[in-house]
Amino acid sequence: MEFLVISLIFLILLLLMVWRPFFKQKSQDVCLESNVRDETNVRLYQEHKKEIEKDYSEGGIDEENYQYLLAELNRTLLYDIEHSSKEVNTTAQVNKPYSPLWPLGLSVFILIFSVALYNKQGSYKLITELPAGHGQQEAPSQEKMQQQRENQAMAHIEKLLQHIKDKPQDSETWYNLGQTYVAVGNFDEAIAAFTQVINIEGEHADLLGAIAQALYYKNEQKINGQVQEYIDKALALDVNDPSTNILLGMHNFIGENYQQAITYWQRVIDANNQGVNITALQEAVAEAKSRLGILGTPVNKAQDKPMTGPQLKVSVSLSDDIAELLAQGEDRVVFIYAIPTNGQRMPLAAVKMKASDLPTVIVLNNSQAMSSEHTIGSVEKVHVYAIVSMQGGVGIKSGDYKAEALGVDVNRSETLELIVNELVE
Repeated sequence: MEFLVISLIFLILLLLMVWRPFFKQKSQDVCLESNVRDETNVRLYQEHKKEIEKDYSEGGIDEENYQYLLAELNRTLLYDIEHSSKEVNTTAQVNKPYSPLWPLGLSVFILIFSVALYNKQGSYKLITELPAGHGQQEAPSQEKMQQQRENQAMAHIEKLLQHIKDKPQDSETWYNLGQTYVAVGNFDEAIAAFTQVINIEGEHADLLGAIAQALYYKNEQKINGQVQEYIDKALALDVNDPSTNILLGMHNFIGENYQQAITYWQRVIDANNQGVNITALQEAVAEAKSRLGILGTPVNKAQDKPMTGPQLKVSVSLSDDIAELLAQGEDRVVFIYAIPTNGQRMPLAAVKMKASDLPTVIVLNNSQAMSSEHTIGSVEKVHVYAIVSMQGGVGIKSGDYKAEALGVDVNRSETLELIVNELVE
């Protein structure tokens, strides 16, 4: 509709340009010029006549000359008027109005040309008309869609393998290859690809978690000893590792342990790592809450039911010099966690906060465990650490500040005091 309106306005403007000469004729200007000239001649005639009459009354000229001069003055006026009339006629002939035939013909041509052009190039029907049979094709079957996805995945794998052949140390391509193998169910190849990434970059939580996922799917979604080993290693490096926590959340959800599933998924949501579909996780948490019948209520609400197991109270603070040093920069992340004394590094309980929250007192208990099998209540003694991470990651790294207490009884009633005062070399 807008196209038709714009075209019509353009056509009207074009026709106005064609007919414009007939809205402003030159003949009016010629007549006005003629009238001005006649008035001037009459005024001069009267002035000259007054001068002649004055001379005659004063005796400057006699009767004969007086009559002669008046006759000559009258003749001159008639001549000027006649000459002016001829000029007007001549000018009128030169500026003769245009014939209406040529703009009329031009207007008809413009109208016919516009309609023909619209019918050929801009027809609304041709623009909006769909090809015959459009939208009538049957939707592809699920089997065909699945086959198409598999074909696309295999083509992508071939492309990645070719790239690795040229650049065998490209860890990112190896990782993408592993993920693609998982998608098509080639779990052994996926594990081999992730292992190759570890050989290039070293052990990282996300790589160990990816291997744990591949082993989990290979084992028909069951956590055996091998899967648990990789889970423990991943969480020991990063308690908030997305792939591992998502795996544990899904495993607990399938086993109808909805509260534990919420705990793992919420941990990933709170970490807000890039590349994680937070919206999907939030929907999963909402579904788990719905099945628990607690939709819309906080997940960790300690006052709703009594806590069971050890309640290890830990007072954490910064030494004066470290507090002064940290106050000059950005707020750092602090990890407080307990690990077994048998050498395993996976935390039995962990809390994350900011350096600005210190000093504070926290309680380490079973609700903060990484898995239901490995809790602070499953051991008698633990090593407790408070780490101010300068890089924001878990683990103890060079440049961090730490405090530690070794061989702490989990059932102690006194508050354990940790003062962060040591630089990690």
